[in-house]
Amino acid sequence: MPGKAVPSEAVPSEAAPNKVTPGRGGLGASGPSRLNQLFSAIARVTSREAGRAWVFVLAFAVVATWALSGPLFGFSDTWQLVINTGTTIVTFLMVFLIQNSQNRDSAAIQVKLDELIRVSRVKNVFIGIEHLTDEELDEIRSKCETRAHQGAGLEPRRRDVGGQSTAA
Repeated sequence: MPGKAVPSEAVPSEAAPNKVTPGRGGLGASGPSRLNQLFSAIARVTSREAGRAWVFVLAFAVVATWALSGPLFGFSDTWQLVINTGTTIVTFLMVFLIQNSQNRDSAAIQVKLDELIRVSRVKNVFIGIEHLTDEELDEIRSKCETRAHQGAGLEPRRRDVGGQSTAA
């Protein structure tokens, strides 16, 4: 899409056009802020490690230790508050890390798809449609489905109010 800013994390190098050089792009001379760089680095490592078996074992061990310590503390309110507070804090922080990971993955996939569209014989008008409203995307999807069904000699399909495809 003309005038669309290219993220600094994904700019092809002039020396090797098929390789991506991190840290270059339209963010000014200073590039991304140190806070953004730090958060991105922490989010990447945490996202990668949080899905590993040892983290599950650690979490299970913490919960088991807490449960086994119940009789020692008389199953008191404070004893219950410890696990409730701990899990709430971890959940709250993980929401941001998961969102960051999802945003990064989506942006990378979108750049790859845009590049495939750009170099193929597909219409370049589809580059950047992720920025459209849901209604505009539904309209484009409907037109594409109609063309695909017509090209295959099939009966066009339409979407009813619930979003289900039905024969026209």
